[in-house]
Amino acid sequence: MDRGLVIPVALLSRLACVAVLLALAGCGGKAQPVAYENLTSKVGALEFTHITVDLSHSRAELLEVLERNNPGRKIQLPPIDYTRQETFLVATGPRSSTGYALRIVRVEEKGGHIDVVVHERTPSLGDPVRARVTYPFLLLALQSDKPVHLKWPGRP
Repeated sequence: MDRGLVIPVALLSRLACVAVLLALAGCGGKAQPVAYENLTSKVGALEFTHITVDLSHSRAELLEVLERNNPGRKIQLPPIDYTRQETFLVATGPRSSTGYALRIVRVEEKGGHIDVVVHERTPSLGDPVRARVTYPFLLLALQSDKPVHLKWPGRP
C-alpha cells in the first residue's frame, strides 16, 4: 500500500506557525510608497568628508549632524514639521568630479520599517565632467515615524 508523502502533524503545525509569524511581521507583504520631500537643494552646498547616514527626529538633532560634518559653515534649514516628519540624510563622502550624484530610486514601507533605496551615478570615461572634489548627498523629509533602512546597491 503506497501512502505517498506523509508529513507529521507536528511539522505541519510548526510550518503553519512560521507562516503566521511571517505574515504578522510583514515579510512577503506588499510594499507601500511613502511620501517624502527632497530637501537637498534647499540646504545648499554641504561637504561630508565620509559616508554619512542619519535619521533625525528633531531640528536640533539634524543641525548637530550637519554642523559636526560642516564646521564653520552656516547651515540654512528649510521649515520642517517634525510633528509629522523625520529627516533622513545620506552622503557619499568626497568624489573626484562633477559626474557623481545620488538619486532616490524609491521610498517604501514594508514590514514595519521604511526602505530608502538610492543609486549613485558614476561617470563614464566619455562623460563631460569637471575634475574637482564634490560631496553628493540627499536630505529627505519623510512622512513617517518608523525605523528607516538604507538600501544602496553597490555600497557596504
